[in-house]
Amino acid sequence: MDHKLDKLVVVGDKVLIKPKSFSEKTNSGLYLPPGIQEKEQVRSGYVMKAGPGYPIPLPSDIDEPWKNTEDKIKYIPLQAKTGDLAIFLQRDAIEVIYEGEKYFIVPQHAILLLERDEDLFS
Repeated sequence: MDHKLDKLVVVGDKVLIKPKSFSEKTNSGLYLPPGIQEKEQVRSGYVMKAGPGYPIPLPSDIDEPWKNTEDKIKYIPLQAKTGDLAIFLQRDAIEVIYEGEKYFIVPQHAILLLERDEDLFS
């Protein structure tokens, strides 16, 4: 992972995705301007960072007032992991430029498919 992303904290159910670069040429050999490809409804890219997940509400039943309550928030983890190839809906993504690189912040519900290379993690 890029060390320049270490300062970024992805929150909640969001995922930071670096888009795959488009091929300028179609399969039939036709060259396309960059604006055409950026209007696609479905995009793909690599997961750079993932948020902690969906927060689970804390129980509100305090049985004893003298007990120390810890405010440790628990999360239901996301399916997306760093390094996954994600296919996602463009309309739900937010485009950001960070240190000259283009990224998308995508909510988990906008990810349609993940491709995970298990050999990458072992």
